[in-house]
Amino acid sequence: MVELTGIAALNFPHSSYLCSMQETILILDFGSQYTQLIARRVRELNVYCEIYPFNHLPEITSDIKGVILSGSPFSVRDADAPFLDLSVFRGKLPLLGVCYGAQLLSQSGGGEVFPSNTREYGRAKLETIASENSLLKGMTPGCQVWMSHGDTINSIPKGFEIIASTRDVAVAGFQVQGEHTFGIQFHPEVYHSVEGTVLLKNFIIDICQCTGSWTPSLFVESTIAELRQTLGNDKVVLGLSGGVDSSVAAMLLHKAIGPALHCIFVDNGLLRKHEFTSVLDSYRHMGLNVKGVDARDLFLTALKGLTDPEQKRKAIGKTFIDVFDIEAHLIENVKWLAQGTIYPDVIESVSVKGPSATIKSHHNVGGLPDYMKLKVVEPLKSLFKDEVRRVGKTLGLDPAILNRHPFPGPGLGIRILGEVTAEKVRVLQDADYIYIESLKSSGLYDQVWQAGTILLPVQSVGVMGDERTYENVVALRAVTSTDGMTADWSHLPYEFLATVSSEIINKVKGVNRVVYDISSKPPATIEWE
Repeated sequence: MVELTGIAALNFPHSSYLCSMQETILILDFGSQYTQLIARRVRELNVYCEIYPFNHLPEITSDIKGVILSGSPFSVRDADAPFLDLSVFRGKLPLLGVCYGAQLLSQSGGGEVFPSNTREYGRAKLETIASENSLLKGMTPGCQVWMSHGDTINSIPKGFEIIASTRDVAVAGFQVQGEHTFGIQFHPEVYHSVEGTVLLKNFIIDICQCTGSWTPSLFVESTIAELRQTLGNDKVVLGLSGGVDSSVAAMLLHKAIGPALHCIFVDNGLLRKHEFTSVLDSYRHMGLNVKGVDARDLFLTALKGLTDPEQKRKAIGKTFIDVFDIEAHLIENVKWLAQGTIYPDVIESVSVKGPSATIKSHHNVGGLPDYMKLKVVEPLKSLFKDEVRRVGKTLGLDPAILNRHPFPGPGLGIRILGEVTAEKVRVLQDADYIYIESLKSSGLYDQVWQAGTILLPVQSVGVMGDERTYENVVALRAVTSTDGMTADWSHLPYEFLATVSSEIINKVKGVNRVVYDISSKPPATIEWE
């Protein structure tokens, strides 16, 4: 059997596919819901950054140019509050504390943090700004910022200087005199802080002196070079899913090692209608060394009787591993397993005290058996989804794959709520095909981040002709997003939804009602399971 050891992605490592001296901003996560958004804003400045749990610090190397401390749902006054010895960074690297990070800076220096007299959540205005301060340069007095904290800094330590205030928050921002150490009690990373990008640019580019040179072209060049050096003449096996992530990972590896990359595309019977044939054809036209495997019956058998979402995910994952193991074993002397893991996969699948709790198991991270002893290569594990697409465009990836909406690894298995059967798959594939093709023909597909159809475990009464029916309900889902970490429901035209609903009900046997999901993430997730 093929063997796998060590899934390093679970340890928040530095990417091994970047130049060793790539300038980096270190973001320490204390559990804020906005931590990933901070990273997105830094990346938008073409500066590389990585998120680490506050209690799992990386080695502090010369490529780290600055540190950002995130917010947190905790209070610094709590006995078990996340704590970090800030002397590791203070006065040695530029340091920016955001909300909880600012309160931790103040309290650890001898300042006082008290519960707020008023709830400091939502919009506020910076009525006082030290415009000559390097962090706030170019910001406008009265500009709107976003507050989200239950505590407030009541007094700052000696040697700290207030640089910004709102009507209700005297210490909205401070700097430690003689240091590039700053704290702010608002969130510059969110959309509602209208000049937040100005502040972050001041910190990242001017204070940390980053060059802003981290681009898709640089990533492609350095990744291919590093892959060649790491893999040499070794054979690599990769399970393709038809999605953007595994496809871009495949192209990077193909550019690096050519036919030594062996791709396996498994038809689990849970793909979209006609998808297996069309995607397999696209891969072959891209020059990839790919084998298609029909395993539909195996997956349906594994799912028989299962209704719990986690059980279904695990059954699908285990069956894929079994099929993949058999196919990989047919390739002689394979040394590496490649995966299309991206940064949100890593973040969402790790839970330690402080950072955001795991919501659900992820198909790209973990869950592989001890007997698969291959070394793992994950060339995209440092990228967000939109960055993956930009890298794919730089590589010249087929637009038909590059512009596809994200699709869950378990496929329609988690869009059929309840037990998965061949008949339910048929119903959902037919309904989903009408929905997706209608989005494309109406010019709406590219305006949506992700869309899909969900088969609900309920039936409803309907009337068709002169007969009463008692058939299935499907829900249409469409969201807008940048990276999938947060999402809003898409405001599709009523006329479009009416047309799709009518076509599904008329053409898909077994469906007599269509509903539209208008939930955002958070509090909902994009998928229903």
